[in-house]
Amino acid sequence: MQIGKYNIPFKLPTRYLPRVARTAVRFFIVGTTGMLVQTGFFKAALMSFSHPAKGAVLYYVAFTIGYICEMIPNYILSNWYTFGTRPKWKNAGGFVLARIINFPLQMGLLPLFLSLMPSWHDDYISFLVIFIAGVVNYLICLLFFRNKNPKK
Repeated sequence: MQIGKYNIPFKLPTRYLPRVARTAVRFFIVGTTGMLVQTGFFKAALMSFSHPAKGAVLYYVAFTIGYICEMIPNYILSNWYTFGTRPKWKNAGGFVLARIINFPLQMGLLPLFLSLMPSWHDDYISFLVIFIAGVVNYLICLLFFRNKNPKK
């Protein structure tokens, strides 16, 4: 893979998997990275808001800040690593569409899990919500990120 003037070998462990499994594993890796980024910004926003109560408006604002901050690195990694594509209007539109569906799903699951598991720590609830929404996000992204020349 060529990035600028540097030739970076594309020898990652997932290259030995069948194409469908490779894409799913890579999406999971990128999603996990995104989940950590989102949760990190969520926690930073919670601290800047002086730790609002679970379910308060500022709690959801903090969650939204984490969601927005995670989108750009997730899009870049989805193109480069997960699907082996380049940024294009079509896959950017598909990514935004997936995120438009993903955000209300996360915002709907968040109060549900807060009420079902009130003793759980914010991080665990955040991870669970993001993971479930990530599976839906993967299925939508598969429709828009097509590589005509996949790496073997």
